[in-house]
Amino acid sequence: MSLVQRLPEGALDIVGDIHGEIGALQQLLAHLGYDDAGRHPEGRRLVFVGDFCDRGPDSPAVLRLILPMLASGRALAVLGNHEINLLRDDPKDGSGWYFDSRIASDEAKYAPFARMAMDEAPAMLVQLGRLPIALERDDLRVVHAAWMAPQIATARGLAAGSARRAYDDYEDLATRQARASNVAGRMQQERAQWPQSLEDHGQRPPFLPAHSERELGKSMANPLKVLTAGVERECRTPFYAGGKWRFVQRVAWWNEYADPQAVIVGHYWRRLLPGDAPAHGPQAENLFGHTAPLAWHGLRGNVFCVDYSVGGRWLARRQDEDPDRRFKLAAMRWPERELVFDDGARLASQGFGVPAHGQALA
Repeated sequence: MSLVQRLPEGALDIVGDIHGEIGALQQLLAHLGYDDAGRHPEGRRLVFVGDFCDRGPDSPAVLRLILPMLASGRALAVLGNHEINLLRDDPKDGSGWYFDSRIASDEAKYAPFARMAMDEAPAMLVQLGRLPIALERDDLRVVHAAWMAPQIATARGLAAGSARRAYDDYEDLATRQARASNVAGRMQQERAQWPQSLEDHGQRPPFLPAHSERELGKSMANPLKVLTAGVERECRTPFYAGGKWRFVQRVAWWNEYADPQAVIVGHYWRRLLPGDAPAHGPQAENLFGHTAPLAWHGLRGNVFCVDYSVGGRWLARRQDEDPDRRFKLAAMRWPERELVFDDGARLASQGFGVPAHGQALA
């Protein structure tokens, strides 16, 4: 068995990124007809696209609910980039529920949040470490961020349970490649020519080639990172996101995806309400600015992002806004292609099999 595993036949409910929002998850599962053990009266199966944790009020509760379902085989899941961070012991924004080093910085944004008891951590990491990177069957594929043929082929050749080790190996390779090309020395020369801080929003830098090369190498040299964090390419017009100026940008890989199998992903912070400002930076506008909120997208109209930004509810709480209005948790029912939301709304997805030019492909 490899890091690309088989989806079961039959009807599925594919759940988007949860990000510690236990209340939304419980409501969604109830509307879908599942009990707390993941059983469905019609024999449907749950599939999770990853990113169970971080930013929300109770990541431990989400994991306590989902992990037994996975252990019993009643549900399946793929690794998201946030699970990868846990496995690699790599603290990131919003992970103060688990990493002591993030508590102080996260409390200002995300508090209150429940913390995981450390005696729960070893078993949790073991179970997450067994998850695949992707799932597939003849009509459907599930991956957290991107289905790219070369990187999927690499994952097929990696043994089940090897995601953390292989990820580390590819990160080491990216570091060695950067060292061999003296990218650090060239970045230092660029900083001498542009001494302003790249975290200063008021000082737009010129395009810095070595900085772009380093960012691109870190994101694209690792095939498992591509599948769990998306495809990036050079951006010659620097943009400010995540607290600093950037020289590479996410791209809509689905506009080049030509396979007939449908793909369902999470990761990209889609918006349900038309005209809403992006919840997670300007990249959302580049990816979905011309895609209707319920529409399939891509070259063949057979890719769908089921992440409706429930991970942004922390921001609504800080702003005294109703967190349920803009930020949703959703599931795609397959093969019905119907969306179910945590508030119980059921909406048909639109345009399956219809590419951007409006003519369905055979």
